[in-house]
Amino acid sequence: MTGELSRYKLGRIGRNDQGGSHRVMCPAVMGKLRCPLRPASMALPFDRPEVLHPPQDPPRCCRQLTITVGVEVAAKTAQKHDYPSAAHRRSYGRRTAVERTFSTAKDPATNDLRRGWCRLMGLAPIALFVACLFVVRNERILRSFEARRAEDARRRAAGLPPRARHRTRRTETDRISTTPATAPP
Repeated sequence: MTGELSRYKLGRIGRNDQGGSHRVMCPAVMGKLRCPLRPASMALPFDRPEVLHPPQDPPRCCRQLTITVGVEVAAKTAQKHDYPSAAHRRSYGRRTAVERTFSTAKDPATNDLRRGWCRLMGLAPIALFVACLFVVRNERILRSFEARRAEDARRRAAGLPPRARHRTRRTETDRISTTPATAPP
């Protein structure tokens, strides 16, 4: 689906200027699709999507060769990868992994990386202690992973399905099905 969306997206041409604005071009001019408002694009192959009903009063991107998009207009579309694409999910997954790593490193139940956690001063001892903290955290995560894999192997050998993780989000259907019949509407 995102591949199809990117075919209709305005094409970026160049870097951001000092204010963060950038220039974009109509997808028909860039050769992404066929559009009757851009006669040269109608010579493109028929495997390209075609705008069947162009607007009577075309937007500025259809009347000009390029337009400038300001920072405030479309911050989400200025990202490196298109929003719902697999590349965006992979990139965002790295961010959540980093956030999860730092949250477990600062969790006082396992590691305590709060102010005053170390009485030594200087960059070298603090860096050494932080490196040791991450080694211990990674070892704990690996032991937990290996325990889950061993439990899944034991369940498979016993003919049971692997243990499913508990779902934390509930859908609307789940909420409706668990609502008691005597609850007010």
